[in-house]
Amino acid sequence: MPIAPPEPMNMPAAFPLDLDALPASARDVLAPLAGRRVAVAMSGGVDSSVVAALAAAAGCDAVGITLQLYDQGAAARRPGACCAGADIRDARTVAERLGIAHYVIDMESRFREAVIDNFVDSYAKGLTPVPCVECNRTVKFTDLIALARDLGAEALLTGHYVQRMDGPDGAELHRGADPAKDQSYFLWTTTQSQLDYLRFPLGGLAKTETRALAEAFGLVVAAKPDSQDICFVPGGDYAAVVEKIRPELARPGEIVDIAGRVLGGHNGIHRFTVGQRRGLELGGQAEPLYVIGIDAAQNRVIAGPRRALAVRAVQLDGANLIGPIDGRLMVKVRSMAPLAQGWIEGDMLRFAEPQFGVAPGQAAVAYIGDWLVAGGTMVAT
Repeated sequence: MPIAPPEPMNMPAAFPLDLDALPASARDVLAPLAGRRVAVAMSGGVDSSVVAALAAAAGCDAVGITLQLYDQGAAARRPGACCAGADIRDARTVAERLGIAHYVIDMESRFREAVIDNFVDSYAKGLTPVPCVECNRTVKFTDLIALARDLGAEALLTGHYVQRMDGPDGAELHRGADPAKDQSYFLWTTTQSQLDYLRFPLGGLAKTETRALAEAFGLVVAAKPDSQDICFVPGGDYAAVVEKIRPELARPGEIVDIAGRVLGGHNGIHRFTVGQRRGLELGGQAEPLYVIGIDAAQNRVIAGPRRALAVRAVQLDGANLIGPIDGRLMVKVRSMAPLAQGWIEGDMLRFAEPQFGVAPGQAAVAYIGDWLVAGGTMVAT
């Protein structure tokens, strides 16, 4: 059932309203939306809170939306996790400070089905998933956009550190101006129609500038730490989450070399990813060994020397092409990996130089300069 659009709300008199005082990059994003209704995805963190404040200061009719994504429970008491109970309270407090309408939408079942179950199933198949990508593809940039449209919003604003630029053939998605905060790798599934509707006011800023704005706006979250973990993985212990949902995966298996010789044992393939060295616990080897493959059907982890990790091509699944892919591209195969030169031929991504630690299930994201032009899930090397 559609949500009834809220009545416009006025900002408190004490709240600054000065479009010219906003950072130039944020002003360029928000000035065309002044006087128009926009939805703001508010997680309760400093980034999305500043986006809401910038929208209000720019004269937008801003409406905050916070998604409750999983059972709060212990998460509400865990610092450094996004979307937890305390974060919902923080988002509500910020909305009250700004004098804007605020909705909390229960999306637990949808999040469980689209993100958590997919996360666990991927590990059961010997893959290494990127749950933030799946969350952006489904809950945030599909369901949340639909909610924003139901509220009569002309755009959805988020706190992602990426830049949306107008190109000759429509909106383009570019890397954030601050390389240390760029989040474009996690947004490769964004479609052209979604990009037409989305806005990213923080894309031209550094995190230090965002925190300074939070202080200037008097937001309660100004000094709040950044979330470090996957939101539904307490303390980063993803194996515990997997075992809670699929306890049968915590079963012993063999660690073998490339020739199939048994080197040792493990307590679940979900505890390993391609390129990993720690956790193998294989002593007495002639050289350091790494995880070079996972055989889910045989419940085996395959170990070998670093040179066995070298990959010159990967097969992509679900590729999203939102720009030209002719010629050489710069490619990321992990969120923190350096850019590598490559090119796309059909469903294959080929590299100019061998890449190491390429894990099936992770994403490959291709750029021309800072422009994100394609992405896909790597399923085979």
